[in-house]
Amino acid sequence: MDKSLFKKIWHFIWEDNSIWSWLVNVVLAFILVKFIIYPGLGLLFGTGYPVVAVVSGSMEHDGSFDSWWNGQKSFYEDMGIMKEDFKDYKFSNGFNKGDIMVLFKAKNINKGDVIVFWGSASEPIIHRVVKIDNTYQTKGDHNSGSRGDEMNITEDKILGRAVLRIPYLGWLKLIFMQIVGRVI
Repeated sequence: MDKSLFKKIWHFIWEDNSIWSWLVNVVLAFILVKFIIYPGLGLLFGTGYPVVAVVSGSMEHDGSFDSWWNGQKSFYEDMGIMKEDFKDYKFSNGFNKGDIMVLFKAKNINKGDVIVFWGSASEPIIHRVVKIDNTYQTKGDHNSGSRGDEMNITEDKILGRAVLRIPYLGWLKLIFMQIVGRVI
């Protein structure tokens, strides 16, 4: 490649302030994230879904932990989960729509872990494990009980286990998807 052509391209991408340069940068950023960073994280974390945005409020807690627990207590105690047990769980205060969750490979899943799995919805579901037999049962912390597609989750349906929460960053995806959804 001609050295002057390389310099022109470099200048266009990194130093030019035109709308075209900005658009090329957006496209390059998308390609970098979609085809290099995301798959790289997936390989590193052992899941095809290393980062997900929370798209519903099913894991939100209203008010203080104690007031939330009082509204949910009977379900969890019926599952053998006591208040002190729940306080020791990761994400014991839930999380919110618009948060980003980082997932690792789903291995050694325990009661109280938050997993992402395929249910009957078109999007993966992220809920807390409340029962383990040969399969898993989950429940959204905000929900009154488990849905039908949360009762017998097999390992092949599980995409990952949540290990880290990044608040608010998922709103970028949610807003973008709303804009794109309106256009399409």
